[in-house]
Amino acid sequence: MNLADMLSYADIGQLSRIATTYRCECNGHSKNELIQSILQAVGRREVFEAQIGSMKLEDLRFMNSLLFDPRDAFSLEELIARVQQSKFGDVQPVPESSAHPTAQAKDAKTKRTGTKRTKAAKNQPIPETGPRETISRFKQYGWLFNGFTGPNRYLFQLPADLKIRFRETLERKFSAQLSYADDDPQAYRDEQQLLGSDVSEMLTFIYQNEVQLTSEGAMYKRGVLQIIDRLGVRELLPARGEWRFGYGRRMKEYPNRMSFIYDYCYFNGWISETGLVLSLTSEGMKRQAELRPEQPDKLYRFWLRLYKNAIPNLRSLVHWIDKLSTRWVSADSLKHALTPFIKPYYYDNAETIFEQRLSGMMLHLGLIRIGEHHELGRVIRMTPLGRAVIAGLNLEDEEAIVLD
Repeated sequence: MNLADMLSYADIGQLSRIATTYRCECNGHSKNELIQSILQAVGRREVFEAQIGSMKLEDLRFMNSLLFDPRDAFSLEELIARVQQSKFGDVQPVPESSAHPTAQAKDAKTKRTGTKRTKAAKNQPIPETGPRETISRFKQYGWLFNGFTGPNRYLFQLPADLKIRFRETLERKFSAQLSYADDDPQAYRDEQQLLGSDVSEMLTFIYQNEVQLTSEGAMYKRGVLQIIDRLGVRELLPARGEWRFGYGRRMKEYPNRMSFIYDYCYFNGWISETGLVLSLTSEGMKRQAELRPEQPDKLYRFWLRLYKNAIPNLRSLVHWIDKLSTRWVSADSLKHALTPFIKPYYYDNAETIFEQRLSGMMLHLGLIRIGEHHELGRVIRMTPLGRAVIAGLNLEDEEAIVLD
């Protein structure tokens, strides 16, 4: 639903709070006048952008986490979790029992003295704090609405038309920070279709060879190097003692791209680690016999699922790279614009996540090209395949992929 529809379902109390936030001058007892005044205020671009410009960074992160989510409704628990994820410091969730320490202290004093609280004190509202205060503030702006129930719970909605306006406003904000190239780079790297072909190549190698495993279930170095030699992209082995976790079950033992291919085959049930030997399952034998590349959209969806624990807002970051890289853009300026929205993950800081986990893997997935420009240095641009995949187009028919 759009904002106008949600306002029509809101009660006059909520409408009055929203109207007060936007300083609307109207008859506060007329629901129709309240709705029209709010729509006029929110509809003014300068008012809307001023509200966005005055938001704290953690509020922008919270809003950004909702903009590209395909769902249209969220539970209170989900919103609270997203508010907490938007605080990049060591913020611990506040237990419900300790959310209002002042009130708790008063209750304790009442119990000790044995005095009764007055009726007025009982009815006095306790102000919201923490994540609930953020959600309450977004409701006062008319950006979140609640009131309809799912399975035994209240759900919150973000108006569909405001979602679009938020995206457009943030896109202008990000674009103002970017440096775009006027011409093509001297050279660029493009890995479209390579990853899908290498999935088939790994299955063929395992089919043709007896691959021995260590007691921990990893391939020996020789086997890893043999597979790397057959893949379309050469990678270096991980350095000894390097901390590598959070991006797949075999990230510790294998290079980034190869570990992704291995995990993809494993989670699809095509390979089996049994008896210290890596072999194909019956389903893997059928898949290997087809000798066809894996579809890019399937690899992309698996990547989102595999990396989302380490990068909770991965989907929104990918969408921003898609929107901001329709032409060659400086990688450094794009990184500078997006790193405030990337939460560090243990030993990976925001810059490392952008360079290796985002742009590096998007290159391997064929979603972007990376080039070297004589003025801007490293530059990035979306591929036609990348735009189609992120837009959610069905790529089962390979002939439907239009390349430059």
